[in-house]
Amino acid sequence: MNLDFSGRVAIVTGAGGGLGRCHALALAARGARVLVNDLGGAAGGAAQQVVDEILAAGGQAMANTASVTDVAGVAAMVDQAMTAWGRVDILVNNAGILRDKSFAKMSLDDFRLVIEVHLMGAVHCTQAVWPIMTAQKYGRIAMTTSSSGLYGNFGQSNYGAAKMALVGLMQTLALEGAKSDIRVNCLAPTAATRMTEGLMPPEVLAALTPEAVVPALLWLVSEQAPTRAIACAGAGTYAAAHITLTPGQHLGVSADTPERLAAAWAQINDQAGESVPGSGAEQGRNEVTQALSARR
Repeated sequence: MNLDFSGRVAIVTGAGGGLGRCHALALAARGARVLVNDLGGAAGGAAQQVVDEILAAGGQAMANTASVTDVAGVAAMVDQAMTAWGRVDILVNNAGILRDKSFAKMSLDDFRLVIEVHLMGAVHCTQAVWPIMTAQKYGRIAMTTSSSGLYGNFGQSNYGAAKMALVGLMQTLALEGAKSDIRVNCLAPTAATRMTEGLMPPEVLAALTPEAVVPALLWLVSEQAPTRAIACAGAGTYAAAHITLTPGQHLGVSADTPERLAAAWAQINDQAGESVPGSGAEQGRNEVTQALSARR
């Protein structure tokens, strides 16, 4: 299997440095025409520097400096790609910021800002390309989630909440886009970027290059891509994360159900026999099925 992006058009947000830059360069190197988005700066800014790298290597690229929080700016960004290249096949929602503090010390402004950039920024960009991908009957969208969202990380309640919200967004969009061959996945990267400098020892940072995450991104936005996958990548190691459901137990509803639930919790929480539901409805089916069986 060869992951070839010839003829494809990709938009990568937050692509002026770090992971986004590596994603953009890799897509271009494999034949994609890439719109490189990074906030701010005029000619010679971060986005243009990445475009210059792509052009120097013989690829095709354009720069865009819109904020993903600006709905009109995002619409203009997508129009820019459509005017130049006539389609948008791939969207990589990579733009992000950090405002780390313990929850007790965090301002609501910092909480909202992180949600606005990570979650709403991805919503704005995805909604702008959705009708195009629906009309094309083809689309590949990658959300950038994080282990901080999947598993938690001290001092990152805002970031973790935004990143887990992107998983929920992916789950539903993958279902809604399936009939139009729009595949939506999440990438959970571990990489040393300008956002993580000073947080890890040098030998760890050396292993966690952004380039080591790129193969997972290329797979998630390829023609052969899965959908509703959460791919974890760092230091050349790749894994898949799942949101699972244990078989559970039917306890009924009575005055002592809370006590019986407490007594049964260890067994209910046992991951043996857990499954990955195909949709949220499967949780309800499991619950009702057990309830009806208990009545027979």
